[in-house]
Amino acid sequence: RTEYRYERAVALGPQVVQLRPTPHCRTPILSYSLEITPSDRVLSWQLDPHANYLARVLFPTRTSEFLVEVNLVADLAPINPFDFFLEPGSEQYPLPYAAELARDLGPYLILDPAGPLLATFLDALRALAPQGTVPFLVDVNRKVRDEIGYVTRLEHGVQAPEQTLALRTGSCRDSAWLLVQVLRHLGLAARFVSGYLIQLASPEAVDAPAADTADLHAWAEVYLPGAGWIGLDATSGLFTSEGHIPLVCTPTALQAAPVGGTVEPARVDFSHSISVCRVGEAGGEQQLGTPYTAEQWEQVRELAHQVDRELEAQQVRLTMGGEPTFVGIDEAESPQWNIEALGPVKRTRGIELVRALRQREQLGAMLHYGQGKWYPGEALPRWAFSCFSRTDGVPVWHNVDLIATETGATTGTTPEALVFLEALTRRLQVSSGNILPAANPESPDEPAGYILPLRRRQPQGRLAWSSQPWFPAPACLILSPGDSPMGYRIPVSAMPFVAPDELAYERDAAGRVALTPHRVRGMHLFAQEPAPDPLPPLAATAD
Repeated sequence: RTEYRYERAVALGPQVVQLRPTPHCRTPILSYSLEITPSDRVLSWQLDPHANYLARVLFPTRTSEFLVEVNLVADLAPINPFDFFLEPGSEQYPLPYAAELARDLGPYLILDPAGPLLATFLDALRALAPQGTVPFLVDVNRKVRDEIGYVTRLEHGVQAPEQTLALRTGSCRDSAWLLVQVLRHLGLAARFVSGYLIQLASPEAVDAPAADTADLHAWAEVYLPGAGWIGLDATSGLFTSEGHIPLVCTPTALQAAPVGGTVEPARVDFSHSISVCRVGEAGGEQQLGTPYTAEQWEQVRELAHQVDRELEAQQVRLTMGGEPTFVGIDEAESPQWNIEALGPVKRTRGIELVRALRQREQLGAMLHYGQGKWYPGEALPRWAFSCFSRTDGVPVWHNVDLIATETGATTGTTPEALVFLEALTRRLQVSSGNILPAANPESPDEPAGYILPLRRRQPQGRLAWSSQPWFPAPACLILSPGDSPMGYRIPVSAMPFVAPDELAYERDAAGRVALTPHRVRGMHLFAQEPAPDPLPPLAATAD
């Protein structure tokens, strides 16, 4: 738990949180969660160039607190830190990297200049060679541990290797960075690691702590051909094992901060805490099988029954969701039925299916051809066919032949679309001067169709239609790119907000709108009000 409390509400810049175990963590992580306060934030998970998880957090509003809380369950089954194999030719130090591998490990071979103290320290280590690679690394790790005394250092940053050798003391991050530079000067690729160190109390172990502990820690990893990255803890002089949980591995120590970002100047109170408990172990603080007492379980059951009663009283009905997948029987192996979103016959087959469903199950339903889900990585939303009906059996739509099948149908031209809209304005008794031409971005001077702004109104209890121009009304409306119908591609900026009229409806005892069908010259209106006056017939050219 990491907490920042500011003296006032401040603006936070983008924050980067690196507190999730790395993909190569050898300790199994059974569950993980990251909670950020304030909740009014945008969080996105990413992988940095070094394959570390990082959470990038944006805060749109000011806040007086910034809290990062991590919860994880780790399976601390014992791990043998020497359970690895080396490629032939790498068993003895010195071991040169192959040219291609050395190029890939370039960022982890960059050297800081060696001062006189580091040069002397390196000469003593080189005198240990040649010997086996693993024994040599054991000696180097222990040499750093023996040379540098551990201290808790709250100052920001990491000491340079020369400074650490001069003081002969340092925090875990200082010793880790010294070891990284020592390994690189010895010709071995190494990186800095920040992570959790969990140490469990054990009466059988001599060096085990009196109680279970956990803390942020730092160590180094060295790359060995055939074995990969192997962890070395310079603070203890040991190879890393199950208690070392890496969070971020980087070429430099400055890139491994657990939390980083910007904030406007303000006084801040900072606090940090880590707690650990055993789960599912006999005699532990908590057991996985029985996390609650019998009384607590009874409270949980009663709460569940109370929720059920409230859902039933409010007539909330739960259903099972699902998306059945349909495959064309004539070409089942075609990509359009397996991996592709669209295809040459997929849409026509969908129309045939939804019309067949209407014929069999929902006579009187209205078919709607519209947009469906928009999946990440796809340029446009997919299409969706819907079938709407009423539970009381009153037909919503009578003549299904008036809904195009897209098979053998004659496609109207752009001039015909204008003729239709002009006829519609006469039918609805609105001004045809509000018809707007619309064009695709690639052909801005050539109308692809026409748009008529419409609004349903209820003056003096009578249903009517009105149309008003958009402000400012463009000479030609440029649609958003895509192949969807133009009604879905009207730019939002071109649609100013217009306050809706209050429409009066009568409701039944259950609070539902009571709709009664009225026939008006071949049209169906569902309203409680008397049928409106007859409207003029549609022009013959629009039929």
